[in-house]
Amino acid sequence: MTSLTDAQWLGRAIDLAVDNVAEGGGPFGAVIVRDDRLVSTGQNRVTRDLDPTAHAEVEAIRSACRAIGDFSLAGMTLYTSCEPCPLCVSASLWARLDRVVYAADREDAARGGFDDREFYELFARERSTWPTRIEEARPEHASAPFDAWLADTARTAY
Repeated sequence: MTSLTDAQWLGRAIDLAVDNVAEGGGPFGAVIVRDDRLVSTGQNRVTRDLDPTAHAEVEAIRSACRAIGDFSLAGMTLYTSCEPCPLCVSASLWARLDRVVYAADREDAARGGFDDREFYELFARERSTWPTRIEEARPEHASAPFDAWLADTARTAY
């Protein structure tokens, strides 16, 4: 930890995770902070919402974007109760967060039954070995959405 502030925000994320377990949810909580002010919180809602993407970090990112009215969270820090899985790391990168600070690590998560090692290693393997088949089926107009995007002079760049 780099400061007492990090410890306090991590404590808030951990409290959210513990509270979520008490409410029947997963053991993950997250907060997003800008200039030492709370922007949003998130708790794991995967089983409650029947949404495999409803991880605490993703929920906090979604909430922060709505709160500020932008898809960029540049200048903000995500504090999370556990080391983010590959989904949450990717969401953090797409959100352009400045920092991600976590408490428990992937070994703690694995001990709790949330072993993400398969996902951490997946991208290094050939796609033919993945549990989900990923295939290209390229019709003649496959690039049409990108042609339309490039032709739209009013588009919001990201």
